[in-house]
Amino acid sequence: MTKRIILAGGGHAHLAVLTDWAREPLPGAEKVLVTPARHTAYSGMVPGWMAGHYRMEDCLIDLAPLAEHAGARLVYDAVTRLDADWRLLTLASGDTLSFDLLSLATGGEADLSSLAVLGERLLPVKPVEQFLAGWTAIAESTGLLSLAVVGGGAAGVEIALAAARALRQRSASIALVCPHEGFLPGHHQRVRDKALGALGRSGVTLHFAQAAGAPGGLQLSDGSFLAADHVIAATGSRAPAWLAQSGLACTDAGYAAVGADLASTSHPAIMAAGDIVERIDRKLPRSGVHAVKAGPVLAANIRARLGGGGLREYQPRRRTLYLMSTGDRRAIASWGELCVAGSLVWWLKDRIDRGFVARHRRSPTASQGA
Repeated sequence: MTKRIILAGGGHAHLAVLTDWAREPLPGAEKVLVTPARHTAYSGMVPGWMAGHYRMEDCLIDLAPLAEHAGARLVYDAVTRLDADWRLLTLASGDTLSFDLLSLATGGEADLSSLAVLGERLLPVKPVEQFLAGWTAIAESTGLLSLAVVGGGAAGVEIALAAARALRQRSASIALVCPHEGFLPGHHQRVRDKALGALGRSGVTLHFAQAAGAPGGLQLSDGSFLAADHVIAATGSRAPAWLAQSGLACTDAGYAAVGADLASTSHPAIMAAGDIVERIDRKLPRSGVHAVKAGPVLAANIRARLGGGGLREYQPRRRTLYLMSTGDRRAIASWGELCVAGSLVWWLKDRIDRGFVARHRRSPTASQGA
């Protein structure tokens, strides 16, 4: 019997699955990709695009030819409900899709609860498609500008530095707001020091405080008020609301609970990767690096579920290479306690990022012959 496999979300992990299907057809399966948009933006290149180092098309991967090569039907829609027991997905259009095997990589939702009062001044970094449009409008506006970035993770730091680079001719004021413990958490102090140096050189003002939205800007936990024409929310993500009602086993934080094999701990026919999951066997930082690295394991395990083979495990190395751009064709590289920065690091990051996008633009024949 033909089994229906649904990939929900067009994120980084599912790119590897589509590539796997394109290289080696999956017999006896009806394959479906559900995604809100035809293009997915490679998040690692977005700060470089903001800073003017890339064109928008350089950062986008067209999912339509990927799905076609993979033999997958493409459905442009978003998931709004999952019934894990009945193996049923409900989409924003009201359509429903049944499945035999489901892979979730829809990402999380932006946590905007403390900033929602800002209304049109607020620009979340997710979904990326809306962020690209919102930043374009900001960059093309005229006059003086005050901009605040809330969130001290790698994304917030990169975006603040990219914004400073892009708006350097406009006498714009750029601020980065995060609690002290929220500044590049999980990174070595050497990385933080180099990032602090880059922020200082770029003229970005750093406020170590909690931020809450207020009319005209941000109310900070130290009692001060930060006026802002626009606020970019890089505060990380939370689990999508529909996940709690899905019947899937979830962690205390509401994320899908998975093991090293990326399968749901309660429903083996459902797998997941990226920002929607939380590992029960080990704690992993929320990083696009892990979504990319988990992709081939996810692809192998989907194939194993159909063929009856053993499942692989995604076990990240003890040290992970992180590359963080600083807005000026320079970047910071870290690998455990090792940390270097400069233009050569940017060259390496640029080469890796462009290579990732290029690999998912080539036809399977071209990829195999490369």
